[in-house]
Amino acid sequence: MSTQTEISQAEGSGLERALSNRHIQLIAIGGAIGTGLFMGSGKTISVAGPSVVLVYMIIGFMLYFVMRAMGELLLSRTDYRNFADFAGDILGPWAAFFVGWTYWFCWVVTGVADVIVIASVYINYWLPALPAWIPAVAVIVLLILLNLPSVRGFGETEFWFAMIKIVAIVALIAVGLVLVITGFTADYTNVHDNSSFEGSASFFNLFDPAYGGFFGGGFMGFVMGFQIAVFAFVGIELVGTAAAETKNPEHNLPKAVNAIPVRILLFYVGSLVILMSVVPWVAFSKDESPFVMLFSLAGIGAAAHLVNLVVLTSATSSANSGIYSTSRMVYTLATDGDAPSVFAKLTSRKVPRNALFLTGVLLLSSLVLLATGLDKSTGFSIVTTISSLCFMFVWTLILVSYLVYRKRRPQDHATSKFKMPLGTVMPYVVMAFFVFLLWAFTKDADTLAGLIATPVWFLLVGIGYLALRNNPAHAKQRADHVAKVAEEKQAAAAWLASNR
Repeated sequence: MSTQTEISQAEGSGLERALSNRHIQLIAIGGAIGTGLFMGSGKTISVAGPSVVLVYMIIGFMLYFVMRAMGELLLSRTDYRNFADFAGDILGPWAAFFVGWTYWFCWVVTGVADVIVIASVYINYWLPALPAWIPAVAVIVLLILLNLPSVRGFGETEFWFAMIKIVAIVALIAVGLVLVITGFTADYTNVHDNSSFEGSASFFNLFDPAYGGFFGGGFMGFVMGFQIAVFAFVGIELVGTAAAETKNPEHNLPKAVNAIPVRILLFYVGSLVILMSVVPWVAFSKDESPFVMLFSLAGIGAAAHLVNLVVLTSATSSANSGIYSTSRMVYTLATDGDAPSVFAKLTSRKVPRNALFLTGVLLLSSLVLLATGLDKSTGFSIVTTISSLCFMFVWTLILVSYLVYRKRRPQDHATSKFKMPLGTVMPYVVMAFFVFLLWAFTKDADTLAGLIATPVWFLLVGIGYLALRNNPAHAKQRADHVAKVAEEKQAAAAWLASNR
């Protein structure tokens, strides 16, 4: 822990390192497994077919390098609290402002999507007559109460939320394997042409020509599969937000990041392969959770209720992570003068209470979407597209920060114990992939609407920054940054000259 952090904690004004290794590992899993996998995969399966497995693998592969870049940068300075800190330190005060507020907005939008799905899908599954606004308000109040006591309280809550998801997915895979081995057979309805057919559980379902083969949705179906699948990975960078409250980050952060490929293969690829092996992909509806649908179609009613409870827990976990991360990001912005100082105040247990309340109030916007009927597939797609695009912006600035860091601080990169693999090539490959995703978002009316709406946010952030940049504090920050860049360039040149 840096001296600066120790002093601030002693004065009662800093965050507390109370998240242990088991907390940070499960937070990393829980943040990435949420509504996008349990709810959004229904639409990706319906448009892409079995090739959705490849979609998830490609996205996971690309984002692994974003995480490695983030990990190296966070560990290069002990006083970095999150990626907004290193973006501002490396790229300039503007980057901290844009990354901080955009990441906050990312999670607010994601939280709204989670609350909508909880209220209109998962609770509605049991209580169809209950007005959706009641469970929506109840969830928001519950999450605020869970996050208020202490950061350790959040860590414990998220640990058990994530554990439930892990156990459920592993159980799903085990049950699915039994159904495949026993050749389970049932009657299904093809949602694309409403025809009835009999299907048997088999891995051959992934490639069966009767269902269109592995690329059953065609090339454009494969492309469109990326649109909603990206949303399944939002939160993968959550461990970067928790860096300031993580015990022994030099050990725990690399361990969490390095486990990402295994998690993707097990939780994403494994569950989707089993789902589409037991139930032919043409039987999955875009408006239903495929996890619930699998057991419902198989006639196992009690199991369907259990799975609905699990996906309800998952969505609540994702929203819980969002409330945590937004409060910490607003706290960081406030301590840097980029947000009102009232949000820099902490409770006696080092919790940014005012920042938590801010997010809770904004989550109430989900009630408007529920009241206007935008809680179904169309509204969900627009909201998740906006969220995905904002996360892509944050991921891109992490990569840009990494490239500048390697050029301006080669000595730090050389001594790093957690170097990003293929660091000279993969940032450009991943950013090119993001350009492909932007193109993919134009190929569907719902995601195109989200793509068109997203620039409004960046316009608002730009106006906000222009309004603040001329005050004395910001002017000093920019001047200090220019001087620091000049010093770092000189130090880099001297280091390179001495190591030739």
